[in-house]
Amino acid sequence: MTIVRDSFYINGEWVRAASTDTFDVHDSHTGELFATVPVGGVDEAARAVEAAAAAFPSWSQTSPKERGEFLQRISEKLAERADEIALTIAHEVGMPLMLAKGIQLGLPTMTFADNAQRANEFVWEEEVGNSTLVREPAGVVVAITPWNYPLHQIANKVAAALAAGCTVVLKPSEVAPINAFQLTDIIDEVGLPKGVFNMLTGAGPVVGEALASHPKVDMISFTGSTRAGKRVMELAARDVKRVSLELGGKSANIILEDADFARAVGDGVFKAYLNSGQTCSALTRMLVPRSRLAEAEEIAAAAAAGLAPADPITGSSLLGPLASAAQLERVRDYIRLGIEEGARLVCGGVTPPEGLDKGFYVTPTVFSDVTTSMRIAQEEIFGPVLSIMPYDTEEEAIAIANDSAYGLAGGVWAATDEKAFEVARKIRTGQVEINGGAFNVVAPFGGYKQSGIGRELGQFGFEEFLEVKAIQHN
Repeated sequence: MTIVRDSFYINGEWVRAASTDTFDVHDSHTGELFATVPVGGVDEAARAVEAAAAAFPSWSQTSPKERGEFLQRISEKLAERADEIALTIAHEVGMPLMLAKGIQLGLPTMTFADNAQRANEFVWEEEVGNSTLVREPAGVVVAITPWNYPLHQIANKVAAALAAGCTVVLKPSEVAPINAFQLTDIIDEVGLPKGVFNMLTGAGPVVGEALASHPKVDMISFTGSTRAGKRVMELAARDVKRVSLELGGKSANIILEDADFARAVGDGVFKAYLNSGQTCSALTRMLVPRSRLAEAEEIAAAAAAGLAPADPITGSSLLGPLASAAQLERVRDYIRLGIEEGARLVCGGVTPPEGLDKGFYVTPTVFSDVTTSMRIAQEEIFGPVLSIMPYDTEEEAIAIANDSAYGLAGGVWAATDEKAFEVARKIRTGQVEINGGAFNVVAPFGGYKQSGIGRELGQFGFEEFLEVKAIQHN
């Protein structure tokens, strides 16, 4: 049965959309219609901002303890509805249900709880010489979020902004929006004051631009493509609004000569393919010593074969489909491009996985002998496509890793953590995992160069939504 949502959440109420136009949301496994959501307009975007602006004076003065209590209740309600919301995201995005519950739902649940605690424990004032430094909320925040980790990216922005005392207008991606409506149901249920949180769906060039341009918006927090992020910066510059941008990535995974290749290459393939490669921080460039290139190819091909895609709802694979028909065509185009550029196809290709002609499935693909001049080594593909790049010296490996417009994430494998740490320091990127280090939900996440501005998660993500005022006294 198709899910139908026909209203926006503005000023504490569900308000029927003015237009009867809808966005179609397709099931990633079957390609069939899964849901419809309304297409918002400029007037509705303005109403949402006005509601947030009207609510800001009161909400910003609410005690951090009270704000934290709201966030804690949201976290608890997310946990109560974990099965339902994880199932929604598995349908929307294609991440297998067993992973979606822990990652797509588990991470945002922890993020709301972390910001609840952070609001309570944060030092809001301190004395520096004859000044009292006061941290204050930035104001009205527009949060524009992507489809690949939809609820996770919403939580990164909304939880921190609300904890800081900001009011929010959320525009989730129309590709995977139902989870945002489910979160909004929870926010309404816990009784957040009117206007503190508002949500509407709409096209980026229409609603996104209207929100980013509105004079009563103080800050824009955006996650998406670098191209769209540049447009957000242009719009924000007109009023000198604050921006926080989490954009693209083309992250390198350096495997040194003395590393445990079986572990390193196998882990690297999974890190490239997680969420069907629809991860901005995916380790999509695997850098290996030329002397061990054949060994790396053999291990990578076996690992890719072990990640054969399957139905994300009923299957047992760790790999599902892509999120949309458009993404499917984009990934296949890049695979064709890699072949045309002269990269050597180790496994995979444009042929759909056996028995999966419906839905948005791509065969896990590995290229080797990839060079930095190739587009598949420089451009974000957002699919299960790994590029293996040989190097001759450690210095060359670091140079290849840094030869990118992006700087979001990275990896280093070595015989010792000390050596891996030494190399990690030389990679110009916002986050590096060494010897398979796990993702940390309270560590700052964000990038160098064209991967963005600012950080999300933990203390640094929370402080993005604060201004600092100095009050001088005798």
